[in-house]
Amino acid sequence: MDKNFLNDFPILRSKMNRHQIAYLDNGATTQKPESVVRSICGYYGGCNANPHRGVYELSVRATKIYEDARRKVAKFINARPKEIIFTKNATESLNLVAYSYGLNNLRGGDEILITIAEHHSNLVPWQRVAQATGTKLNYIYLNADGNLSQADIDKKLSNRTKILAVTQISNVLGLVNDVKKLAAQAHEVGAVVVVDGAQSVPHIPVDVQNLDADFLAFSGHKMLSPMGIGILYGKRKILEEMPPFLSGGDMIEYVEEQATTYAELPQKFEAGTQNVGGAAGLSAAIDYLQGVGFDNIERIENDLTTYTISELKKLPYVELYGCDAPNKVGIVTFNIKDVHPHDVATILDAEGVAIRAGHHCAQPLMKFLGQNATCRASFYFYNTRRDVERLIEAVQKVRGIMHIA
Repeated sequence: MDKNFLNDFPILRSKMNRHQIAYLDNGATTQKPESVVRSICGYYGGCNANPHRGVYELSVRATKIYEDARRKVAKFINARPKEIIFTKNATESLNLVAYSYGLNNLRGGDEILITIAEHHSNLVPWQRVAQATGTKLNYIYLNADGNLSQADIDKKLSNRTKILAVTQISNVLGLVNDVKKLAAQAHEVGAVVVVDGAQSVPHIPVDVQNLDADFLAFSGHKMLSPMGIGILYGKRKILEEMPPFLSGGDMIEYVEEQATTYAELPQKFEAGTQNVGGAAGLSAAIDYLQGVGFDNIERIENDLTTYTISELKKLPYVELYGCDAPNKVGIVTFNIKDVHPHDVATILDAEGVAIRAGHHCAQPLMKFLGQNATCRASFYFYNTRRDVERLIEAVQKVRGIMHIA
């Protein structure tokens, strides 16, 4: 019998439009357990101070909380603490790589290779780098089942490829890419591998040493912690050679009138006052996730995903995307024929069911799929089969409410 996780998440026991909420937008952000909320309140109520700057007790406590969180994150993904850079989210982490590494290492004639399934956060920065450096931006397209085309990879990955940027799990299709295999193939031609782990780190075990990724970005808020704290992992040798992304306090060694020397890793990339409260929340979130266990997380999500797909396939007016491949995690994307996704989401909201509708910050993928927008139900371990049943019940009402036979 699975633990009743609702006891730890008061918001999931609350009501939305007079119904208990069925929260199915975990791909956007996850809810926070009480232990995470307490850790944030505990920091601001008893330890609030600037880290690294003071020798007084509160500052020492804040520094310990912040650096302990860094060590915990490093252990969580099997990295070294100096390879963990705190940012405000995965988007900032990916921009840091694009601007600090990409702009300084790419030249005309070089190529960047990304997938058509990338979130805009791992696409738009590379467009800008390509435009600024005269680099060519190439795309890996998908097979009919939604997975990356190996033929396209083999064709487009070459000695001219200097960066391969790839999501580990698509935020639209929920399909898991074999990053370890992609990294090995990219390294054979001398390319640096940048991985968007925003949808993977919260749901599956991620070991950066095993993947051999050069960079990995993810967000705390998609794994139970507060908004405003993100992580960039980078191999130490590469990070040491990169210039700072932002400049200001706490990222310097010495400042003179005409020159500055920079602090060592990781402070070199952490300018200004940092989100220590967010780091405290992230630390508590990792503790909570490890208490649940990834075996349980994967089992619960796989059950919910499989159940949802099987029930939606019974409805002839529902179109599914990326739902026939086995390498799928926690996301079901669909449309209802003759009904705009925004109308679907609004009707479901009236039934207390929260899903996402739109282009999901993946417009090139939407165009590739021949859609302007889709509906997305995304799960986490605290969801239940009853949430799925309520989703299906609400979907069955949509066309009637829209007066479509």
